Amino acid sequence: MTSTSNPLIGHLGLPLFDEIKPEHVPSAVDEVLGQCEATLSKLENSSIKNWQDLVPPLEAMRRSLHSMWSPVQHLIGVKNSPALREVYEASLPKVVSFSLRLSQSKALFHAFKVLKDGPEWQLLNNAQKRVIDQQLLNARLSGIELEGPSQERFNAISQRLSQLQTTYSNNVLDATKAHSLVVTHPKDMADVPDTFRALWASQYTSQNPDHKPATADQGPWLITLNFASYMPFLKYCTNRTLREELYRAYVTRASSGALDNTPHIHEILKLRQEMAKLLGYKSYAEVSLAAKMAGQVDSVKQLLQDLSKASTAKARSELSDLKEFAQHLGLNSDLQNWDIYYYLEKMRQQKFDFSDDELRPYFPLNRVLEGLFSLLHKLFGIKVVPSSQPVSKWHKDVLYYEIVDESNQPLAAFYLDPYARPEEKRGGAWMDTCLDRGEWEGKKIKPVAYLVCNGTPPVGDTPSLLSFEEVETLFHEFGHGLQHMLTKIDYLEVAGINGIEWDAVELPSQFMENWCYQKWVIQSLTKHIKTGESLPDELFQKIYQAKTFNAANQMVRQLHFATVDMELHHTYEELSAEPLEQLNRRIAAQICAIQPIPEDRSLCTFEHIFAGSYAAGYYSYKWAEVLSADAFSRFEEEGLDGPQLARVGRDFRETVLALGGSQHPMEVFRKFRGREPKVEALLRHNDL
Repeated sequence: MTSTSNPLIGHLGLPLFDEIKPEHVPSAVDEVLGQCEATLSKLENSSIKNWQDLVPPLEAMRRSLHSMWSPVQHLIGVKNSPALREVYEASLPKVVSFSLRLSQSKALFHAFKVLKDGPEWQLLNNAQKRVIDQQLLNARLSGIELEGPSQERFNAISQRLSQLQTTYSNNVLDATKAHSLVVTHPKDMADVPDTFRALWASQYTSQNPDHKPATADQGPWLITLNFASYMPFLKYCTNRTLREELYRAYVTRASSGALDNTPHIHEILKLRQEMAKLLGYKSYAEVSLAAKMAGQVDSVKQLLQDLSKASTAKARSELSDLKEFAQHLGLNSDLQNWDIYYYLEKMRQQKFDFSDDELRPYFPLNRVLEGLFSLLHKLFGIKVVPSSQPVSKWHKDVLYYEIVDESNQPLAAFYLDPYARPEEKRGGAWMDTCLDRGEWEGKKIKPVAYLVCNGTPPVGDTPSLLSFEEVETLFHEFGHGLQHMLTKIDYLEVAGINGIEWDAVELPSQFMENWCYQKWVIQSLTKHIKTGESLPDELFQKIYQAKTFNAANQMVRQLHFATVDMELHHTYEELSAEPLEQLNRRIAAQICAIQPIPEDRSLCTFEHIFAGSYAAGYYSYKWAEVLSADAFSRFEEEGLDGPQLARVGRDFRETVLALGGSQHPMEVFRKFRGREPKVEALLRHNDL
């Protein structure tokens, strides 16, 4: 299974990113799908009697498909281009078609049922049993038990949904790139930290090479709708009119003209609901929850209601305090949405007497990574080291590290793409799998992860200086990466993050964020670029106290998103006569203190649920926060530093990180915590 001419085919190891070109994609898709089809047909026509006959060849086939298609999907996220997008969209239906063919193979479904009901079942280990149970459930959710026209319709819906989700995401990317704001008056930027003025001046120069180069002090400055640019502008720009202009552009992205996602949202919801009915469920939410830890829509609603009761009143009180503060500073009209982050930042600076600009020089990326790697060694007994071999990368800024154990034996590796590149890279931050642990063609495969952030890039001679929020984001994505890389499971379908119920998959990522608020960890993360000093105790105390600043409003914002998501996917037919923005405002009025403006069309950019994997699952962030807060509370009870740290850390590694999807997440949690999760730790951590 090798090809000398196509870098997407036949590689057991790392992708050859520096060789992959858009023109390689169509032939690679055709060749690999042809090989997979041959393997599948052979399996379907074989007499399968045991695990060995069925699972290893299926796993090898899935790995070969992943090794070809995963780099293409990855490049769409980090190095998007019109040429790549064109071949990706042309090839996607073929990949989806084969995936449906695989998931709807009645011969394989029967073979898994034979394993489930046969004498070998009692001899299999828990991980193998989970693989079989999940394969049967996934097959049922993929329409395996449908016949004739019903299955044809199900497949047509699946194809159409893939196309719609890709179009939706591309529209968001294009709409985000389509609008920018040029600021020319230095007085409007008087309160903006040096880091952003330098960044925005650099952006102006790169976009206008024929103009006189911009300077950080005098501008001009170019601000985009990329979140890493948009949010600092709202927090620091003194010109209220400019803040309003950028805010309105941001909340109306992809909602008009050729990039309007509104019709795509309606079609996505309609098709998902039809799909659910074909499968015998009342709603798509029920389909989604069939494979999640929560299990029932009522369980999700109860969690969201409980957290709303604890948060909404305090959120309104926080907003009232902010309005009073803004008036005290001289705002002589109503506080508007484009004012909120500006006055929140002023209030936070006055209350805790520090700013992002004051913090950033303490958090150069290299120092943050050193401190993070030191923490991982203390907690989990692993070492992170630069790769000893050259590695093919998709951009010069990408870093590559290996993870080794105490005796320097290699365990895993990861790419880190740290900086924002709005011209080609989508916003946000994420972890994805490059290689999964296991065996392929007789060779042991060690897991490799992609860790992608959109942090502040270096400007001139100044290195990348992270905001505290960007540090938290790095820790968050690293938590996902650790669960992928430190798995001890060798069965592809349940190794690492694979097979973990979606509402439990955020546990390790949110767990890792807690370490950003431990003094000894912060000291290891910080080194002022001029003085070389770690963060002073006084500044750390302010960060720690500011942790719960505006926490109720942050909480209800997420509860609002989760409730909208669940209503759209559970009662769409009843709500279809209600305009999307009206539904959004109705739920916001019940839960939130801050209300969307009438023109708000932010559902048109809600990629998590319309183009990502969080449909009827956005609640997962809060569900997993309960798990992560309660897991961290064991460290709080037994020792956040000192001799107990390593013992509890090793327990976390051997359960949450090692077992992956090989056991139900409730069983894994009980093994670490000794009991089922409780919500009290989350409320306490948020001062609620």
